[in-house]
Amino acid sequence: MKIKNSLKALMGRHRDNRMVRRKGRVYIINKKAPRFKARQG
Repeated sequence: MKIKNSLKALMGRHRDNRMVRRKGRVYIINKKAPRFKARQG
């Protein structure tokens, strides 16, 4: 999982990326290509 300050650029890397908020953190999850997982912070 990548940890980045801004996730906006990472969102466009794959069309199945989804941005979700969990416990005050922002994540990008991708069921089909898990290598695109990322967390903001």
